[in-house]
Amino acid sequence: MAFTFTAVEEQGTTDFTKDGTVDLRGNPIRRSQKGGWKACSFLVVYEVFERMAYYGISTNLVIYMTEELHQGTVKSSNNVTNWVGTIWLAPILGAYIADAHLGRFWTFIIASIIYLMGMALLTLSVSLPGLRPPPCHTANVETCKTASTLQLAVFFGALYTLAVGTGGTKPNISTIGADQFDEFHPRERLHKFSFFNWWTFAIFVGTLFANTILVYLQDNVGWSIGYGIPTIGLLISILIFLAGTPFYRHKLPAGSPFTRMVKVFVAAIRKWNVPLPKDPKDLYDLDPEEYTANAKFLNKASVKTGSTDPWMLCAITQVEETKQMLRMIPVLIATFVPGTMLAQVNTLFVKQGTTLNRKIGSFHIPPAGLSTFETISILISLVLYDRYFVRIMRRWTKIPRGITLLQRMGIGLVFHIAVMITAALVDHYRLIEARKHNVVDNGGHIPVTIFILLPQFVLMGVASAFLEVAKLEFFYDQAPESMKSLGTSYSFTSIGVGNFISSFLLSTVSHITKKNGHQGWISNNLNASRLDYYYGFFVILNFLNFLFFLVVIKFYVYKAEVSDSTEVLAEELKTMPLSAPTTD
Repeated sequence: MAFTFTAVEEQGTTDFTKDGTVDLRGNPIRRSQKGGWKACSFLVVYEVFERMAYYGISTNLVIYMTEELHQGTVKSSNNVTNWVGTIWLAPILGAYIADAHLGRFWTFIIASIIYLMGMALLTLSVSLPGLRPPPCHTANVETCKTASTLQLAVFFGALYTLAVGTGGTKPNISTIGADQFDEFHPRERLHKFSFFNWWTFAIFVGTLFANTILVYLQDNVGWSIGYGIPTIGLLISILIFLAGTPFYRHKLPAGSPFTRMVKVFVAAIRKWNVPLPKDPKDLYDLDPEEYTANAKFLNKASVKTGSTDPWMLCAITQVEETKQMLRMIPVLIATFVPGTMLAQVNTLFVKQGTTLNRKIGSFHIPPAGLSTFETISILISLVLYDRYFVRIMRRWTKIPRGITLLQRMGIGLVFHIAVMITAALVDHYRLIEARKHNVVDNGGHIPVTIFILLPQFVLMGVASAFLEVAKLEFFYDQAPESMKSLGTSYSFTSIGVGNFISSFLLSTVSHITKKNGHQGWISNNLNASRLDYYYGFFVILNFLNFLFFLVVIKFYVYKAEVSDSTEVLAEELKTMPLSAPTTD
């Protein structure tokens, strides 16, 4: 799924890639033989099956913890968000191992084995009666027998083994995909712009299957088959990835990005009283194209003092790489709140659904089933964005991406505000209906269709289509070449931190609002809770975060391009039309 480029083709250029990619043996490779959409087709299909496996577990996890492990609203929600937070923070470790030691390919392979082991153990834990407490069908789970220490150890041990595995696969698989396109080749660089949109499309194709078929099977057939299918799906995805091995381009490990950054700080601190030279040319190993005058203190790491100790003297390239990773941190912080909003989809949004009428004739809609509409919303939004929005905006702005990545993220943040306004209004209506039908105290079902929750799921999908794709591409694109995996892990870190923030806010708000004998905003009985107030609090939080984001982007300076590819593309776009998307 790439754009057919009609005129940009450098004359007399070699067929070898120019971005340092090699084959598994470390040999230079020809562009026509490896990489491109041929290689990415294996990776995209892998992602469909892998995401089906992951979301087959995570989407309905809060229901399993409530109905099978007999945990309350706050405890089950926090257990889910803590696990999801770990899932998305673990890529930092995986990125470090890939960049510093094993490379992306071998880190991915080893992590995939751990991932599969965790999935297999999890399937076993939900299948054997001795590994879960006896069934309990009362409305108040506090009266049910809780899971034993052994049962919890097996279940959560499996979940967190799975988390370790995803820590090695998640930051590397999308980076491997992006590595299949040469930054120094104009046509391939344009293909990379489209790659991230279609990569996310693949993610949500797998998610769609999980949110429909798997969630239904878990609720109506059994957890054994509902978890067994994702495990088989993961195995298939790994085999698909391995099948594409002959076609992949690889980048060699460039050393630990953390160590390189720490060396810059140590060297700068040790020379804190050493003045900077008036002429930047006197700095060590200066590259005029990379040197920047901002964050001058770090430039002291490149001041020559006679020592060649790497903890005392750093090349200016190393200093600029460190600056670039630091420059992205304010943008990263601005994505924490959206990560917190995403955490509500598989926790409180799903729990809301359990209180409503889920019948369509004789068919019962699973509470987590509405996540399907979030996925469909994302898929439709991505197609419309890539095929129409980008092309229209490109003609107007002359920017190859249509709009900048930060502008796309900003639009996503606005949609997040709309999501929580909608959620607050809908839950206020839900509570009015609960009082009207006298089901507040007993926590019974409200005779209102579950589809009143549909708008908040659909809007969340649109928000993700703008924010999540742009976030992934931004942190990959803006990271230095030697730190791409670490840069990609920034994107996942925002979701991880967001989930931990969600756990903190849910526990804190629940505790504070229960003081002085009050009912509290969040309790096991959602009909007696005030989720509308809680969502209203999120509206304010999102608005303040958006203002912070506006300040951040006002001062953010994009990384200088590593080649003139983007400029070539921009010039071509001013005079030449692009044909419709096709497949290479």
